[in-house]
Amino acid sequence: MRQVHKFKAVDVCQFPCLNDNYGFLVRDRASGQCAAIDTPDAQAISAAAAAEGWQISHIWNTHWHPDHTGGNSALKEHWNCEVIGPAAEAGRIPAADRLVEGGETVRLGDVSASVIATPGHTTGHIVFHLPGEQVAFVGDTLFALGCGRLFEGSPAQMWDSLLKLRALPDDTTVFCAHEYTAANARFAVTVEPDNTALQTRHEEIIRLRRDGIPTVPTKVGIEKETNPFLRADHAALKAGLGMTAASDVDVFAEVRQRKDNF
Repeated sequence: MRQVHKFKAVDVCQFPCLNDNYGFLVRDRASGQCAAIDTPDAQAISAAAAAEGWQISHIWNTHWHPDHTGGNSALKEHWNCEVIGPAAEAGRIPAADRLVEGGETVRLGDVSASVIATPGHTTGHIVFHLPGEQVAFVGDTLFALGCGRLFEGSPAQMWDSLLKLRALPDDTTVFCAHEYTAANARFAVTVEPDNTALQTRHEEIIRLRRDGIPTVPTKVGIEKETNPFLRADHAALKAGLGMTAASDVDVFAEVRQRKDNF
């Protein structure tokens, strides 16, 4: 199912890739420039661009994992696009032309995207935030009702990264890279069973997935209310875990470990 989300100055085309990835194409309507956010499947990405009549001018990689960079070389050869990725993962981003760090800005025509460093899932993971559009492409740092596994970073790093994303405006639209929400919801209700907003959301997710409807994108405000990985500093969650006196980082680490073993 391919769908196009319209914002102030950009359109975002979302489509499934591989087993549970999403592909995203973001296009500045004024200039026609178009960026592929990560490259899980070059063929699917090119097909989506062709179906929309868009020309891919850029690739923005959030991190080095093959299901996010595997299509870089083929897409660059086909579209002659510029590949931008995280500087902290230099040498692991195929066909990279430009490497960027947190605090830098990348442009797509007249639209600016701020680069936010979000280490944890990998050491160099970055997020692309379009403040003028209130849109964020978060890769594998944040998921609907979840967060990425800590393959390379520490709990403290990931908690700090999640706090950066939690601080974005509540109505920021969050495009996460995987359809993991149903499994995340099943876990989340075990951690915070008395969260009524979470219970309501879990029921809605069951309905959406039963009908084959994506649960991505999400909103920062919704995640703040229901995502246990963003709530490690909340008294109710700490109490439910029996960790009232524990640090926020330790609570986050406990939630992450429980999810890993769920």
